[in-house]
Amino acid sequence: MNFDIKTYLSKNTNAAPLAVFRIVFGIMMCFSMIRFWYHGWIETLYIQPKFHFSYYGFEWVKPLGGYTYLLFIICGVSALFVAFGLKYRLAIITFFLSFTYIELMDKTTYLNHYYFVSLLSFLMIFLPANAHFSVDNILRKKTFEKVPKWTIDSVKLLLGIVYFYAGLAKINSDWLFKAMPLKIWLPSKYDLPLIGDTLMHQNWFHFAMSWSGMFYDLTIPFLLLYRRTRVFAFVLVLIFHVFTRILFPIGMFPFIMIVSTLIFFDANLHIKIIGFLKRIFKNRAANPTMNIKSSYNYQFKKPVTRLLILFFIVQLLFPFRYLLYPNELFWTEEGFRFSWRVMLMEKKGISTFKIANAETGDFFYVDNKDFLTSFQEKQMSFQPDFILEYAHYLGDHFKSQGHENVQVFVESHVALNGRLSQLFIDKNVDLYREKESLKPKYWILPFKDEIKGL
Repeated sequence: MNFDIKTYLSKNTNAAPLAVFRIVFGIMMCFSMIRFWYHGWIETLYIQPKFHFSYYGFEWVKPLGGYTYLLFIICGVSALFVAFGLKYRLAIITFFLSFTYIELMDKTTYLNHYYFVSLLSFLMIFLPANAHFSVDNILRKKTFEKVPKWTIDSVKLLLGIVYFYAGLAKINSDWLFKAMPLKIWLPSKYDLPLIGDTLMHQNWFHFAMSWSGMFYDLTIPFLLLYRRTRVFAFVLVLIFHVFTRILFPIGMFPFIMIVSTLIFFDANLHIKIIGFLKRIFKNRAANPTMNIKSSYNYQFKKPVTRLLILFFIVQLLFPFRYLLYPNELFWTEEGFRFSWRVMLMEKKGISTFKIANAETGDFFYVDNKDFLTSFQEKQMSFQPDFILEYAHYLGDHFKSQGHENVQVFVESHVALNGRLSQLFIDKNVDLYREKESLKPKYWILPFKDEIKGL
């Protein structure tokens, strides 16, 4: 059966799933901002540190001091506006910009689901998520029963990429044949009720979790797409994400993925959800005469569809950029971020920095606690781009203090997935003279083992 792109792009479907997705997304994001504030993380992660690690090309993005709280307020309020569908286009653009700025303020806080939220909110800018059951409908006295089918399918596709690529990343020898790093992590959960003592120390359970996690990620998008397996797949989604939330401190990610997968269900479920919400709010809001339109029509259909096609091409190719680098991915982490490699490594390091005078040979060692928080030091100790950026910060700092002919060296030892630690960085290389770039970092020493896989 031939696929006709023009025919596909002209198909319409019920608008209810996109409306429900908008509501749950906005509520979850607003709650996330409140949760961040409540736990005091704005202060500890963005206000207190003397130094912040930057993403390459985004060094200009920095915390805003006390105004960082205002940034979180803007992000949370815009998320609430998205949920209500109030000034939706402005709200989702504001949310995307504010949330992405928060994500870029400090590389130390990188998580896959932050990246996912940025991508998803960017995608939603171009989707008519306020076409149905929104405050915008009330203000304009106009609602749409249908939206282009591809608008809902685009959300499904992004979710499918996240899951499937996470599954591909698990096809490696450490994960499948050594049960690493689950073999390290799971025994620490011995205090869990019922299963702690009986399962968490069992070797077979570590392998069962590794293999089932790989199969789950690879198959769940397809099981959700197929109507006959959809309910079963959603039960798996619930079990998998609730269990991982119990085992690991991964924040809101499990709940975001659970509610997001609702979009795979037929419109009947979403119509019932909207009907339930209407019954709740029927006595709290006016019920104006609504002009019901059949289908939502894009004013700039061609530019939008072309932009989103390009967007998805990038999403499909970008995770494979690690192939451009010659060394072991898990060791150098060149091309590791933004590629849906979720919880694949247990990596720890110790990095000691030496400040030297190039002419006299005099030197002294740095106490990292004088410049970094414990969380920053932990992340810096085993990630090469962190080490390089910190070396430049130290060099600039001591140069400003009057030191001359400054050189910065590091002695770094790193352990990966249960292996013995080994020297990580060439300790004879002056990192203060090295510049960050997309080129391979020759000063990372070779990995003394091999991890086979994708």
